[in-house]
Amino acid sequence: MSEGTMQRAAQSDQRDLGVPPTPSRQWGRTKRTYRVLLGAAAVPLMLVATACSSDSGSSSDDNAAGAGKSSESSASVSPSPTVQAAAYKSLPDACDTLSKGTLGDLVPKASKSGKQGKSDDVATRGSCSWSSLDNNGVKGSQFRWLNVSLLRFDSDVTRGEGDKLAQEYYDKQVQDAQSVDGAKNAKTEPVTGTGDQATLVRYDLKKKEGSFKQQTLVTRVENVVVTLDYNGAGLAGEKTPSADSLAKLVKSAAKEAVASVTKANASGGSTGTTASPSPSKSASKSASPSKSASSKS
Repeated sequence: MSEGTMQRAAQSDQRDLGVPPTPSRQWGRTKRTYRVLLGAAAVPLMLVATACSSDSGSSSDDNAAGAGKSSESSASVSPSPTVQAAAYKSLPDACDTLSKGTLGDLVPKASKSGKQGKSDDVATRGSCSWSSLDNNGVKGSQFRWLNVSLLRFDSDVTRGEGDKLAQEYYDKQVQDAQSVDGAKNAKTEPVTGTGDQATLVRYDLKKKEGSFKQQTLVTRVENVVVTLDYNGAGLAGEKTPSADSLAKLVKSAAKEAVASVTKANASGGSTGTTASPSPSKSASKSASPSKSASSKS
């Protein structure tokens, strides 16, 4: 038996008897095991690095997408709508629009103070009326009645500029004065030198008390409409007043009323601004149409 054969036989006997292998063979297996462990440990490190790289890209993409959405959202927001602000912000007291001298000419026997009309917002609407009865005994009496109404419109982003809203109401007031039931000999004429525009509507109205001469003068100054209803009658045998004389008086009074509106806003004036919903929505109703004024007389 050769030496190599004897060595393999001895090693085989050692395995059979549970004797540990020789150091050289054990070191060979240990080196292989170490290499396997190193390889196994490298795999998780590679997975962790790959995951971090993937997360970093995703986060960057998300941030870019978020920035894009934010930019798109900002670009889609339109500026707040604006409208030219109304020129006049207040109204004078309707009972103070005419001087004592003017009232003495139009309603000579009226009480010292007029009758204030009801208003839910004195900043946008107001009215005042005076009545006069000059009793001449058996000859009869002269009756006069005057009403001044003021209506102011604010600018509103949904409804438009104040002066345009006032223009619409001005037109309506003139139309109402022209369509009074029972009116006879109606005439309409423009009035110059009073506000931005003015119209006088004249007609005769027969009532049980007598024949009335009605004068309705509507004028607009900026975003405010002033309406003066003035009528006169000769009662109980007194002669009917002259329509021309009444028209002259009411034209003079209208100029004075417009001047009162301008004076009340002397420190006003404004430029275009963002307008809030106007409080004058409730004021868009007719303030004191000539139809009702005639019926009161």
